Amino acid sequence: MAAMPNGTRQGHRGPDSGDRLSGPTVFAGAVMLLSGPLSILMGAAGIARDNIFVVSEYVYRFNLTAWGWIHIVVGLVLVVAGMGVVSNQTWGRGAGVAAAGISLITQFMFIPYYPAWAITVMVLDLAIIFALTRFHLGTDGGH
Repeated sequence: MAAMPNGTRQGHRGPDSGDRLSGPTVFAGAVMLLSGPLSILMGAAGIARDNIFVVSEYVYRFNLTAWGWIHIVVGLVLVVAGMGVVSNQTWGRGAGVAAAGISLITQFMFIPYYPAWAITVMVLDLAIIFALTRFHLGTDGGH
């Protein structure tokens, strides 16, 4: 295996190489760790009381117990992905983007049930996706 010159690998550090987390990455992880438990609580409320949310005819109309379980599963995925992001795991960014994307889709489908909640969480999901997918450079002083 040939040795690579020192200058060739500057700025190409992996997440597990000891680099500090950037501000947007910490923001994304923190929001996932906040949004996940809130989604779990929303799901528990939907399971416990099947008449909390009322909606008229709607294409994506599910039983509220089903919506409750969907929110619980999405919330758990957000928590696990958020822990991966804030602990700087290599899989954290990808899992975070996937979890926020799934949350974004499910919240879009949930708009008729609770629009204020769904739209707020959709904005947070978009902020998470932006923070995790933006191009970031290494922290080695400007490279």
